[in-house]
Amino acid sequence: MLRLLTKTPYRLAAGAFAASLCLAVAMPALAASASAAPLLAFGARIAGDDARTRLVIDFDRKPDFKVHYVANPYRILIDLPETDFGIKAEELEARGIFSDIRYGTMAAGRARIVLTASRPVGVVLAEVQEDKGAKSYRLVIDTALVTGEVFQGQMDKQSWQASAPAASEETPVLLPGSRPDGPFVIAVDAGHGGIDNGARGGATKTEEKNVTLAFARELADALNKLPDTKAILTRDKDEFLSLSQRVQLARGEGANLLISIHADTLKQKDTRGATVYTISDKASDSLAASLAERENLSDQIAGISFTDEPAEVADILLDLTRRETQAFSINLAQSVVGTFKDEVLLINNPHRHAGFRVLTAPDVPSILLELGFMSNKDDEQLLIDPAWQKKVAGLVAKAVAEYRATVVANGG
Repeated sequence: MLRLLTKTPYRLAAGAFAASLCLAVAMPALAASASAAPLLAFGARIAGDDARTRLVIDFDRKPDFKVHYVANPYRILIDLPETDFGIKAEELEARGIFSDIRYGTMAAGRARIVLTASRPVGVVLAEVQEDKGAKSYRLVIDTALVTGEVFQGQMDKQSWQASAPAASEETPVLLPGSRPDGPFVIAVDAGHGGIDNGARGGATKTEEKNVTLAFARELADALNKLPDTKAILTRDKDEFLSLSQRVQLARGEGANLLISIHADTLKQKDTRGATVYTISDKASDSLAASLAERENLSDQIAGISFTDEPAEVADILLDLTRRETQAFSINLAQSVVGTFKDEVLLINNPHRHAGFRVLTAPDVPSILLELGFMSNKDDEQLLIDPAWQKKVAGLVAKAVAEYRATVVANGG
């Protein structure tokens, strides 16, 4: 039996189902002023079973919202204006129909709630109710299982598209190290962000997105102290970026390097140490394969449908560029591993490779640096330690300087 969470009756009349679905999608447009203070979501409740589930979220002001559907897997997206989520994690733990629930910032002025299910689902009721006594508002979302045909019908009706933006076809392809004018540019990519929290520490519950951003800032500072060097951050705050956006930001800035920062978790809590990854069609081992699979789900977590980018022109120059870029990436990875030796604990076989989508720029040598594992209590304590972050950032900057010297010496 579904426990009612508001005074509104739970409306699941089969005859009105299709009309309810249409009503749920046709919500008012998001109309929050850019200058207005963010909404505050200060409480939430969820209840239901494997056939129907109700979600209730309390706001300090009336929220404008939109509902969308995305497939593979089945997801309901609730888009909101800029929102501060003061919700306890246990208040929105996945249950009933839903196997996963995420919420957070998507971009400036935008927030999102993503409800993921293993079977087709539909919104039966979506409305805002005023609580005059508490001077607040509650968003009520009633959902139920539907057939695949009904779900596809809702997908077909919406004009909104959730695909990640493709990389610009106009971006010039430049060989690594071939930019004679201007500084040596390094794109520092803080993994995860916004609605995508990443891993969570076992002891401190610190979220990976905060660790990566703190380290990325330290690394940018260290890199900017190198001669004729400019470090840029793909994100400098808690916001979501798709994987293709991260790649394109690096290319758009004419980056000579991209360093993506992460700190994952493992079931094997005794495993610890840093790892440096480069891209490859075939993973070096099962750990690299599983990590790449999880990291590549970042877009999916945020409710973005992955569509392959248009195939690039398969000419000789581009093929050579990709080969040379991969060689430069391996060179950088080896430089980082060498600099870390005897200074930073490394995992066994610390240079590994797999198919990470964030490393796919054909003209920017790229590495993914796993600083350690949030699932290991010793690594976790180091990862949140500002002094350790500063030390490691300095070592990475040293590795970049050595890499650059090697590129110049070899005529790159």
